[in-house]
Amino acid sequence: DGEAEPGQVAWVVDPIDGTVNFVYGLPQFAVSVAAQVDGRSVAGAVVDPVSGRTWTAWRGGGAWLEGRKLQVSSPGKLELSLVATGFAYDPRRRLKQADLVREMIGRVRDIRRGGSAALDLCAVATGWVDAYFENGLSRWDWAAASLIAEEAGAKVINPGQDPQLGDGTFAAAPDIADELYELVVAAGAAEI
Repeated sequence: DGEAEPGQVAWVVDPIDGTVNFVYGLPQFAVSVAAQVDGRSVAGAVVDPVSGRTWTAWRGGGAWLEGRKLQVSSPGKLELSLVATGFAYDPRRRLKQADLVREMIGRVRDIRRGGSAALDLCAVATGWVDAYFENGLSRWDWAAASLIAEEAGAKVINPGQDPQLGDGTFAAAPDIADELYELVVAAGAAEI
């Protein structure tokens, strides 16, 4: 995770996103690399070393998985949506995140928790899940994958961009994004 002079490239690298999964031998982790200019991702790649999949994107150039251009899903209704999320290391924060999930679970099809923010955001880009929300991510967790989701057509909000989400990372298919955003905000995202 680097800082650069204004207008210069800063490289944001997460050598193991999903560290706990990696430590336990759970094959759900990734390597993530982004190039940012003035705090905004302009290119990124996420590699799942277990499956060998590589997601890539560059601002204005679309999102790609192994040469296939990606497009987010279109579930049509929030209640038909599969939503991914994650939980922080701090137990107090995890309890607040669980409260938010409790508020959400009856309004969506189901919730998934994979343990790698980068892979969850890439799942949004690929259409494997319809949305993702989590508070407390570091820049290296989302820098590449949120660009990939955005370039695949997701509505993306990164930490610091919306005070109603606190430090939340939000990515959703456009047809459910507004309703999910309202639900997450009403459930107290800013206080997590």
